[in-house]
Amino acid sequence: MTVQDPNVVRHDTDPLIEVVVKRLENGVTVLTVAGEVDMTTAPGLRTTVGDHSTSGSKLVLDLSRVTFLGSAGLAVLVEASQQTKTRGVELRVVAVERAVTRPLEATGLGDVFSVHPSVESAISS
Repeated sequence: MTVQDPNVVRHDTDPLIEVVVKRLENGVTVLTVAGEVDMTTAPGLRTTVGDHSTSGSKLVLDLSRVTFLGSAGLAVLVEASQQTKTRGVELRVVAVERAVTRPLEATGLGDVFSVHPSVESAISS
C-alpha cells in the first residue's frame, strides 16, 4: 500500500511532458517540469502554471528535467512572470541544462528571470 502526499500533484496528460506540483509549508509552490516544452505541450503547462500562480509567496518552476524549450515554452515563462508579478508572487526559475539555459541566454530572458541552479537555491533566495 502506498500513501500519496496530498501536497504533491502529478499532471501528466501529455506523454511528452510531465509536471509535478508540490506545495511546501512555507507558502512556496514548486512545479517540476520534465520533457519537451514546445507548441504542443506549452498550452497544458500554461494552464498548470496559471492555476498555481495565484497563492503563496513564491512559485518555483523547476526546469532541470526539461529536454527542449521552444519559443512557446519561453512565452509561457514570460506570461508566468507577468501573472505572478500582478498577483504579488515571486517567480523563480531553475535552469541547469543547456536545453533551457541556451534559449534563455539567446533571448536575453536569463537576465529577466530570477534563474537558479537548484530548487533549494530558488527557495532560499
